[in-house]
Amino acid sequence: MPFYGTILKMKTRLDKPASYNLPIGDDFLDMNERIGHFIQLTWQKEIYCIGCDRQINRSFAQGYCYPCFLNHPETSECILRPELCQAQDGIARDLEWAEHHCLKPHFVYLAVSSGIKVGVTRASQIPTRWIDQGATYAIRLAETPNRFTAGLIEVALKKHISDRTAWQRMLKNQIMENVDLVQKKEEMTALLAPELQNFVSPDEEITTITYPVLEFPEKVKSLGFDKLNEICGRLMGIKGQYLLFDDNTVLNIRKHTGYVVKVEF
Repeated sequence: MPFYGTILKMKTRLDKPASYNLPIGDDFLDMNERIGHFIQLTWQKEIYCIGCDRQINRSFAQGYCYPCFLNHPETSECILRPELCQAQDGIARDLEWAEHHCLKPHFVYLAVSSGIKVGVTRASQIPTRWIDQGATYAIRLAETPNRFTAGLIEVALKKHISDRTAWQRMLKNQIMENVDLVQKKEEMTALLAPELQNFVSPDEEITTITYPVLEFPEKVKSLGFDKLNEICGRLMGIKGQYLLFDDNTVLNIRKHTGYVVKVEF
């Protein structure tokens, strides 16, 4: 039986391995159950903005029409650059939205997806954020009362450590070995100004994440519905927000948020 509808970012849960459910229309597909089996995804030549639900020809910022890209709170500049957040000063595209998203506790974290990276996320998004990035290990570095302060810490640490995920290495499972995240946290803490060190979290728990993958690709070739109407193959695994197929191709589901797709098994 085929499933049809608008797809959204896969919902995840920290299990062993991480569990994935694909929202499609009114259904949620358990993708872990499909691993090892043939899957076919066919784009129906329709895209809908996840901000205003308007049909569009092209999406921006993973699912938005251009007006929403310019005006929607979830596409604000501070989403990518937290240090630019102004909600703490009463300035935002939508202050009510900002109260629930920017003016809530945030964590600065260290994660290993291939190498070590620093990142920022709302407290409520842990461990979802780590799973979405394909992290294998992660630790909380600092807890702040808002997004702006977390951004200041991230900016300070970006001078010494990357804030980006090497997604191809992550998908090939090329992970830096012998990483002591507790020690790395201590090293990064020492680099912060005293006023920022006040936010360092005492929590030294390391979260370990495994993924439902039968076999990792040796090479990575990214596919997309803007060039292909149909993507199919044996599903070998899922990591981050990527489906991994048996021919070394991968599909970034999050990139296609808002696309109308038919899924057949």
